[in-house]
Amino acid sequence: MSEPEEKLQGEQRESTKKKKKEKRSGKKKKKEKKEQEEEQQVEEEDESECVVLRGIFKLGKKSHDVLLTRTRLTWTPITPETPTGEACVVQPGVVLLQDVYAVKVKRRRAIGQQSGGAVLGVALFCCKRRGKRLEEDTLHLHNASSEHTHTWYNTLKELLTGFSSRPRYLKVFINPSSHKKEAVHIYRDHVAPLFKMADVRTDITVTERKGHALSVMKECKLDEYDGVVCVGGDGSVAELCHAVVLRAQLDADSPERPVKPVLPLGIIPAGSTDVVSCSVHGVRDPVTAALHIILGHLQQVDMCSFSSLGQLVRFGFSAMFGFGGRSIALAEKKRWMPSSRRREYALVKTLARLRPEDCQLSFLPVKMSKRNLFENRDQAQDPESEGEESWTTNQGLYLSISIMSIPCLSPHTPQGLAPNTRLANGSAALIAVGNTSRSEFIKHLKRYSSSSGQFSFSFVETHAVSAVRIRPRALTGWSEEESEEDGDSKTSPIIQSEGAAFPWNIDGELVEIANEVLIRVHPRLITLYGEEVDEAELTVSCSCI
Repeated sequence: MSEPEEKLQGEQRESTKKKKKEKRSGKKKKKEKKEQEEEQQVEEEDESECVVLRGIFKLGKKSHDVLLTRTRLTWTPITPETPTGEACVVQPGVVLLQDVYAVKVKRRRAIGQQSGGAVLGVALFCCKRRGKRLEEDTLHLHNASSEHTHTWYNTLKELLTGFSSRPRYLKVFINPSSHKKEAVHIYRDHVAPLFKMADVRTDITVTERKGHALSVMKECKLDEYDGVVCVGGDGSVAELCHAVVLRAQLDADSPERPVKPVLPLGIIPAGSTDVVSCSVHGVRDPVTAALHIILGHLQQVDMCSFSSLGQLVRFGFSAMFGFGGRSIALAEKKRWMPSSRRREYALVKTLARLRPEDCQLSFLPVKMSKRNLFENRDQAQDPESEGEESWTTNQGLYLSISIMSIPCLSPHTPQGLAPNTRLANGSAALIAVGNTSRSEFIKHLKRYSSSSGQFSFSFVETHAVSAVRIRPRALTGWSEEESEEDGDSKTSPIIQSEGAAFPWNIDGELVEIANEVLIRVHPRLITLYGEEVDEAELTVSCSCI
């Protein structure tokens, strides 16, 4: 075959390939266009079937065709046809009514005028998501017709009242002493204006001492409220969560079994770590927390009961025995320090005095649990059926034992102390850290901030459990001062004086218990305003280790 013929055949092949490619591309574009048209048609059919109102408003400087259904509001610019007779295809704007928390009539008023004024249109106040944050946004619909505007205003108000989970009257507790004493300022500047805008009434109690919220909750009439709100840090949240569940138990006259409260609890973060708030919001942001409450976003959450010798100590979400308990006990002695410095001081000092606890650890694994809890995320078991299961018991030296029914997210540990633990999977994470060297234990702690590998050490075991029992071994003849002189930190256990109480860190609060502790998981015991999140925003880091 001559060279010109080969060249010609090559050009024909290239031309054929090009045509096939263009054909495929054309088919793909046609398919995409058809799918878009079908989706648009479905949306138009859905809207035409349940259109509540339709009208013309100005958004900015352009007139728009505005459609209101029972679930959404859409607006499309009114554009003239092109010379060819084809209308410009413009994607409509959409806001879901589930994201709208208030609607107001806009008026033009003179300076100092408190009421009346010419009608300008309707303003919709809604929230938009930016990552895990919920932010305020406003949609302005301008129309000078008073009758037209009020028809839309009244219809929108009626549709918004159909969201039954949204609260109308809240009991609010504010702890003015939490963290940097900013709780009152946070509520007044960030939360109260949103509640007022959404027509949410409030009954406010500013707490004066520890236990004040608990005593008020035991006595006040709860029938008139739609929810309870806590403005404070982890300590305030722990007290109020315990109070809400305890009140439900007292009202139901059920001393043996916890009762699910009717009222949901909202948390406005105003502390230093805000673990529970981060676990249901993903961020430490009062506006996000307030919007979750206003919009009625409800999340079922597991809780634990902590009891000793048959007596209830409290309800809570997490507990630490050993290192966690010792460090918070030391931090409580330095309350005069700023919270961040106090936390770091206690951490470093407890590491310097690191000793294992000699105790008997028993736990009831949930059904089908594995050694590594985090390989099996959605396990659940009714703890009431624990009599049919067998307990696993170990006796030994432990540097730390943690039990957590929620992920315990925080700015320090974005993926939580118990990563991938669900808020409502009916189980708790048991993390038992056996005796090891100080350097290995520090490596384990440091990996919490890097969010990987903290459970890959041979001395760490994790289980999904429905119940845990910890029985410390109390001996005599040891003092804290002697421990600092003793150089062997690997084998010398902490020896507690007979009858002395062991420090526990329960939801960030120091609780001293002298005897064995029984922890039971109660699935979906409490309802919090928020949602399931996988990770918290990393805003701070600890540089002390």
